[in-house]
Amino acid sequence: MSKWKGIITLVAVGNPLFYLVAIGIGIGILVTENSGTSGTGGVEYIVFIAPALLANTALLGAMDETVFPVMEGFKWRKMFYATNSTPITGPQIALGVFIAALVRVAFSVFLYWLFLIAFGVLSFQDSWMAAVVAMYGGAAFGALMMGVVAGVKKDDYFLTVLGRLVITPLFLFSGTFFPLTNMPIYLQPIGWISPLWHTTELGRYFGYGAEVSTTMLSVHFLFLTAMLVAGIKISNIRFANRLLK
Repeated sequence: MSKWKGIITLVAVGNPLFYLVAIGIGIGILVTENSGTSGTGGVEYIVFIAPALLANTALLGAMDETVFPVMEGFKWRKMFYATNSTPITGPQIALGVFIAALVRVAFSVFLYWLFLIAFGVLSFQDSWMAAVVAMYGGAAFGALMMGVVAGVKKDDYFLTVLGRLVITPLFLFSGTFFPLTNMPIYLQPIGWISPLWHTTELGRYFGYGAEVSTTMLSVHFLFLTAMLVAGIKISNIRFANRLLK
């Protein structure tokens, strides 16, 4: 990650500015003028989407720091095999990749959160838990992605399918720009299984006090926790098994 620190910093700074100005302020003005705040839980549109953009930053950062390093370590440059020739085991290598991903996630989320505070979108004392939740969602998604990618032997179309059929639908159909209930019922299940939706809902609750029932809070946390535990378990098994060959 260190050799890309300039680009990582630029993306972490640039994305918040572009999204906040273009979507939060630009589109937000149109939404407010045409429908007020009735469709966003009584808050301004920029406040409504802020936790979603924070969560999306975490998930994309986690994906970048798990998908590409794992592909590089197993297939492109095969560095994991050299590392595994030392006393370092497969699960320990997986843990190292995961920790590096968490550093990227924490850095990006923290910068984004500071921008939200600086723009007056969220309150410092009331929204810090939204940043923590976003990091937790990024950790859960990153762990699962690391486990999935560790089993990929041929990457011919994997990255294309991942970007177009996984990441894009998550961003569009996870209640990011409007409540999930506004979508047709046959599309809502995409959100139900989306870590972005669960993270966003928790972020809205902790960010500005959106109404979320105790039951749904538990569901959101349990979903992300199950994803985190399953991802780490799968990663450890696949890293160990693949490095034995």
